Amino acid sequence: MITLTELKCLADAQSSYHILKPWWDVFWYYITLIMLLVAVLAGALQLTQSRVLCCLPCKVEFDNHCAVPWDILKASVNMSSDPGTPLPLPVRIQNDLHRQQYSYIDAVCYEKQLHWFAKFFPYLVLLHTLIFAACSNFWLHYPSTSSRLEHFVAILHKCFDSPWTTRALSETVAEQSVRPLTLSKSKVLLSSSGCSADVDSRKQSLPYPQPGLESAGIESPTSSVLDKKEGEQAKAIFEKVKRFRMHVEQKDIIYRVYLKQIIVKVILFVLIITYVPYFLTYITLEIDCSVDVQAFTGYKRYQCVYSLAEIFKVLASFYVILVILYGLTSSYSLWWMLRSSLKQYSFEALREKSNYSDIPDVKNDFAFILHLADQYDPLYSKRFSIFLSEVSENKLKQINLNNEWTVEKLKSKLVKNSQDKIELHLFMLNGLPDNVFELTEIEVLSLELIPEVKLPPTVSQLVNLKELHVYHSSLVVDHPALAFLEENLKILCLKFTEMGKIPRWVFHLKNLKELYLSGCVLPEQLSTLQLEGFQNLKNLRTLYLKSSLSRIPQVITDLLPSLQKLSLDNEGSKLVVLNNLKKMVNLKSLELISCDLERIPHSIFSLNNLHELDLKENNLKTVEEIISFQHLQNLSCLKLWHNNIAYIPAQIGALSNLEQLSLDHNNIENLPLQLFLCTKLHYLDLSYNHLTFIPEEIQYLSNLQYFAVTNNNIEMLPDGLFQCKKLQCLLLGKNSLMSLSPHVGELSNLTHLELIGNYLETLPPELEGCQSLKRSCLIVEENLLSTLPVPVTERLQTCLDKC
Repeated sequence: MITLTELKCLADAQSSYHILKPWWDVFWYYITLIMLLVAVLAGALQLTQSRVLCCLPCKVEFDNHCAVPWDILKASVNMSSDPGTPLPLPVRIQNDLHRQQYSYIDAVCYEKQLHWFAKFFPYLVLLHTLIFAACSNFWLHYPSTSSRLEHFVAILHKCFDSPWTTRALSETVAEQSVRPLTLSKSKVLLSSSGCSADVDSRKQSLPYPQPGLESAGIESPTSSVLDKKEGEQAKAIFEKVKRFRMHVEQKDIIYRVYLKQIIVKVILFVLIITYVPYFLTYITLEIDCSVDVQAFTGYKRYQCVYSLAEIFKVLASFYVILVILYGLTSSYSLWWMLRSSLKQYSFEALREKSNYSDIPDVKNDFAFILHLADQYDPLYSKRFSIFLSEVSENKLKQINLNNEWTVEKLKSKLVKNSQDKIELHLFMLNGLPDNVFELTEIEVLSLELIPEVKLPPTVSQLVNLKELHVYHSSLVVDHPALAFLEENLKILCLKFTEMGKIPRWVFHLKNLKELYLSGCVLPEQLSTLQLEGFQNLKNLRTLYLKSSLSRIPQVITDLLPSLQKLSLDNEGSKLVVLNNLKKMVNLKSLELISCDLERIPHSIFSLNNLHELDLKENNLKTVEEIISFQHLQNLSCLKLWHNNIAYIPAQIGALSNLEQLSLDHNNIENLPLQLFLCTKLHYLDLSYNHLTFIPEEIQYLSNLQYFAVTNNNIEMLPDGLFQCKKLQCLLLGKNSLMSLSPHVGELSNLTHLELIGNYLETLPPELEGCQSLKRSCLIVEENLLSTLPVPVTERLQTCLDKC
């Protein structure tokens, strides 16, 4: 049994589709309803009538028809001129049959002589009406269309009722009202005083509260603030609209089903209007019935009266009029579908009048549904369009973001980085909260995995901002914000997941000193605009590139001659052409990392001002060219780490000014004695090689402060090592040392000692002489600490300082 609740749900489901029913659908509905009433009325009359046919016996036949007195009289007048023709005698008809015989004759004549159209007229009307009704609702219940229509109607209702829709449209109305107000106001100011001509144009263009709004009776759009729940609901609608559009816009099933059902209606109309008027003439009042039942009644011919003939004629005529109206409406709807371009829906008019100029045109089923909704009420499409605009979605995201990230929450994210600068790192947000610009103490702003970031003019409030990091994010900078960054920004880091072009706004940062680009494309032939852009970076001193290049871009070597540090990480791709490096005469630091270099490029030896050279993670197997470094009198730091170098040539001794040398992660087995002629060395890293001993001549490195031979095969340390009195950091881990010399106590400046991973059994008590050594910086197995004297152990344990 169906409950009232179920009936109410069914009625609500049917009424929800009224949005998709244009006026002709409504007209069809009422015509179908009237047709149904005609069918019901005709059927009821036919069923309730006890005697549909009333038949009387015919006692006299004339001209093969049943003769009645007026027929006989008429025949006598016509035949008076022909005396040879016998005239029928006037007969007085008597009802001399039994009642049951009359009933029998009525039934037989009804079945055999009454025309089928007169008998089944109510049922034909009912059948036609049901077909029309089915055609009108077929597309609403067809499997391929019903779910989409139901989904669309549900989304449309939510769009219509969403507070975000009201807010967005109110902003548009407010903006349209503000423009004439501000224009008229500026005219008054200009006419009253010439000095008022510099009125701030930005204030006039903002669609936010202004003095003229309240007086004009217009509600400011910012007065309607969305709460968190309303914002989340609107966000969910945006996602539903995106999924629905992606699913529906590619097909035109709904359009084709609707077109087919209209064609069926037109065809049915043509068929009905063809045969119904013709058969309407067969509904007559008098029926001449000839039945061969003379043996039972004594009469062969009967004269019958069809009692419903007149009313059926009226109903049939009225039904024909309804069918004509229905057919004309169907023809109009078919003309509308074939004439109009219903597979595309344009929001051009709305884009011109609203703030949301990015509302896209839709096509196919999506467009057709919106065309139908327009026939009902254009306001539905207008409200729906708000959720097609990315600008509208971004505004909503910004509001939700501001509600979530309050000033207090952002302050809790402030930290001091390794450079002792106050940094705010925002990770995986939907945008940049406006409250960020309230934290004026920010020095470093780091944005990571934020899809769309827009820096508004309020960034100028961050007066201490000097450094900006943008990782895997898309950053758009407004013109006022760019003016601020142009004057204040000193360091910029841009990192992209995929290869992309350098944003144009970067080339406007004339005071930029350090630029770090990762994942950016620097083609060999850049456009004129980009060439001029690099030329504007006159104060740039450091450039870091992480990309896959075949050569160093000419734009760098030609337009940045004053560059002092160039770092290129080629991510394993081979860097072929390096001759243009000679142009960079002011270069002080050069890093060529993962460039698949097999030899040291000769162009480097022309950089007379070079202080530091880093060739990390290349494919260097020999460094015979190292003798040429003697021409670089300023070279103090050489990093040849993470290569395949097998030996160090003796010519390294010519590098008398060398202070730092990194040869770790190579295949070196022996150290040339000439290495220890570089007496200015204070940093020497030989870790992760194949060394078996250290020459005694290491004692000549009197300035050595950092020495690392971790992960080698050294079995014994030379006593000359402990003559390096300035040594502060000594890394001897993962070797084959059996003992540690007592001379280690002579290293009074030692602050870091690593011995773990050797074969030591005891530690020398002379470690007590290393007064600067802390327990946290003594890297050794725990069981060896017990071999030290108690005073030494206690001194190490009581000192809690870290390295």
